[in-house]
Amino acid sequence: MSNTKELDKKYILPTYARADVEFVSGSGSRLVDANDKKYVDFASGIGVVSVGHANKRVNDAITKQISKLTHTSNLYYIASQAEAAKKIVESSGYDMMCFFGNSGAEANEGAIKIARKFGERDGEVKRYKVITLQNSFHGRTITTVKATGQEAMHNYFGPYPDGFVYANDIEQVESLLDNHTVAVMIELVQGEGGVEPLDKERIQVLAKMLKEKNILLIVDEVQTGVYRTGKFLASNVYEIEPDIITLAKGLAGGVPIGVVMTSLKEVFSHGDHGSTFGGNFLSSSAACEVIDILDEYANSGGLKEITEYFNLKLQEFCNSHKQVFTSKVGIGMMCGLRVRDAATLAKVISNARDEGVIVLRAGRNTLRFLPPLTITKEEIDEGFISLNRAVTSL
Repeated sequence: MSNTKELDKKYILPTYARADVEFVSGSGSRLVDANDKKYVDFASGIGVVSVGHANKRVNDAITKQISKLTHTSNLYYIASQAEAAKKIVESSGYDMMCFFGNSGAEANEGAIKIARKFGERDGEVKRYKVITLQNSFHGRTITTVKATGQEAMHNYFGPYPDGFVYANDIEQVESLLDNHTVAVMIELVQGEGGVEPLDKERIQVLAKMLKEKNILLIVDEVQTGVYRTGKFLASNVYEIEPDIITLAKGLAGGVPIGVVMTSLKEVFSHGDHGSTFGGNFLSSSAACEVIDILDEYANSGGLKEITEYFNLKLQEFCNSHKQVFTSKVGIGMMCGLRVRDAATLAKVISNARDEGVIVLRAGRNTLRFLPPLTITKEEIDEGFISLNRAVTSL
């Protein structure tokens, strides 16, 4: 561990406030660090390792593929990419097409480009404005930082691209629409913003209004997608049909991937967008296997059962520590507990790590839970035993 820390300090830009832990192996929802200490993982790499660590089916699919080809570029047909796109579209239930990149930020960049081109082609007035929400988070690139509504994210890196407008909430969106508005971009559950689900009825009203005005609805499902909120997409849970949807985190079991999917099939043409690595043999083969695993799990009722069990245990934990937590929030396996103050939140996360359970922060006052979707009841029980020790010791 000491050698890794020294190399990191010498050669890695200091953009992360790393915890003093180096993980070396994992299995299912458990991790092991360089000191052979064991942990229950309630974070899954920030919602990425959706089918657990070292999943044998995913490992076998990757191994089989890399023994043949890893990459040839998007200048040629890629069978696993086409198959992954088919699985994504069929699991979503929407009539869409996909573009593959490498991350959620890339997917959101692609979504914004589709919207901007749609706005240039549609009508006499150029439409380019994209409305997002104040507490949103859409990525770390220059454009997606500007699309993010959190003002603190905008420090240092300007000037930014024009055309982004921030609504305080869903109710304010309509008052901000004008002749130059081309799209509204939202997260149905704001992840980095505090695991805050938006109101379903208000979202449905917004979606209907935008459709009537020919303004696009972009739903950022980088964190909520791929069964994280119970169905394949949070959009399915909210019973809406967006024009553009973005995916990334849980889609390939830890292999970098990003997808923008859209019903606007004729907007992009040759040369409008591209990615060297996006959807290559490695990432798309992993995605195919992850989708198969989770489709089977959801259809069997296993996902619903374990989601209900996790949420029951989380509510019991919250009720047992009312002096620390005020309420439970979230949908499906994207959950949070509101903590009474930020200082206590930091102590809970640190103590939990000391006790052998990994949890996350969201916003200023939320303890965030994004466990692997395939977590077992035994792993859940073990994790909450450790969490109880962590909070009791405060």
